[in-house]
Amino acid sequence: MPALDAEILARLQFAFTVSFHILFPTLTIGLAGFLLILEGRWLRSGDEVFLRLYHFWVRIFALTFGMGVVSGLVLSYQFGTNWSEFSRIAGPVVGPLIGFEVLTAFFMEAGFLGVMLFGWNKVGPRLHFMATCLVAFGTTLSAFWILSANSWMQTPQGAVIDPVLGSYIPQDWFAIIFNPSFPYRLAHMLTASFLTTAVFIAGVAGFYLLGKRHLDIARKSQSMALWAILVLAPLQIFIGDQHGLNVFEHQPTKVAAMEGNWETQAGAPLLLFAIPDSKAEENHLEIGIPKVASLILTHDWNGIVPGLKDVPKEDRPPVGIVFWSFRVMVGLGMLFVLIGAWGLYARFKGTLETDVWFNRLCLISMPTGFIATLAGWFVAEVGRQPYTIYGVLRTADSISPVISATMIATTLAVFLVVYGGLFGAYLYYLVKLIRVGPALPAPEAEDDKPDAMRGARPGLVVPAE
Repeated sequence: MPALDAEILARLQFAFTVSFHILFPTLTIGLAGFLLILEGRWLRSGDEVFLRLYHFWVRIFALTFGMGVVSGLVLSYQFGTNWSEFSRIAGPVVGPLIGFEVLTAFFMEAGFLGVMLFGWNKVGPRLHFMATCLVAFGTTLSAFWILSANSWMQTPQGAVIDPVLGSYIPQDWFAIIFNPSFPYRLAHMLTASFLTTAVFIAGVAGFYLLGKRHLDIARKSQSMALWAILVLAPLQIFIGDQHGLNVFEHQPTKVAAMEGNWETQAGAPLLLFAIPDSKAEENHLEIGIPKVASLILTHDWNGIVPGLKDVPKEDRPPVGIVFWSFRVMVGLGMLFVLIGAWGLYARFKGTLETDVWFNRLCLISMPTGFIATLAGWFVAEVGRQPYTIYGVLRTADSISPVISATMIATTLAVFLVVYGGLFGAYLYYLVKLIRVGPALPAPEAEDDKPDAMRGARPGLVVPAE
């Protein structure tokens, strides 16, 4: 077996670190929006359940935000250490976009997070709500800039390579930021984050309902989460369809890999199962629905779908990873539609709280949103190969010329150990927070009860473990 070279190791290292990192922004984007809704509803209604839910979820938000910051720092350094040629060539475009994210989004999130966590007795309720709004806006703005940079690498425009410098020169920043794939990818990622968070919240609520604990909190959070799933799951399918049409237009080879389609053909089948064989350039054990792939991609039963054989082997992505990641993502999307529909049925029957099988499904589905998000990123990033900038800059030409395989292997091993420990610690504290549950109202004399609508925070006590 040939030894792994520096390029493969660098790709593995970046794939591992970015896959680890993306788990946390996915949850923080969704939780920030959920916290905004909770605090807004508390201010409007004075219902203490919303306040208790806020204080419970803001702790999980803070824990997850911290993990996102720690894991995200490493990615920036890798551009300089492992991918210096990419940084040199694409830096004039990608560098400012990432810089905009830090200056306009990260500082906003980090600054006002302190007010969210520690400002209850120091600022008024409306000012605190404004801090929550700004943190939620900051998480979305962060996704805006990062996805703009990543989408430009998928569908580059608005910049040209200077023949003397050998690097990109920006010509139209509007065209760079709002490149052809950006609106679809932003909508797809934000919806995925909100949907992932809703599934996670429904799972936590199912855990409490099954254990008959914190029932008032569980009912409210489950109801809100299931309404979100009912709307977001079908919406994500629609956005995914529109995104797929955009990929079909700009990255046909990626679509061919997603569909496992080797020959350009009209009336291409939708393959439900297959084992792609890149060496033989064919699939084994195919199970498909005739003409449905053509219908989805071209909205025509006899539409023409491109084949992988249209491009040389060296220009094709790893077909098996893209093919199966796409099916995992779509399959889990169908699961979310099922959860939303089942929840609606149980709601009208009045059995949301007592339907044991439904709550068990919600509980075991808690990680599925993250799995679907990772699968979607695998489709997008592995499907772009062998390019870092699609159709322009190959991955083999992006790696640092002086980096050695030994150096990358060593740091990859360190990352595996350190990140494994960090993730273990994160899961430990996350499970601990969920097991303890929301704080309970502190007993107060009737005359001393604070007025929630004037901003005084009701006393809260954390139940003993």
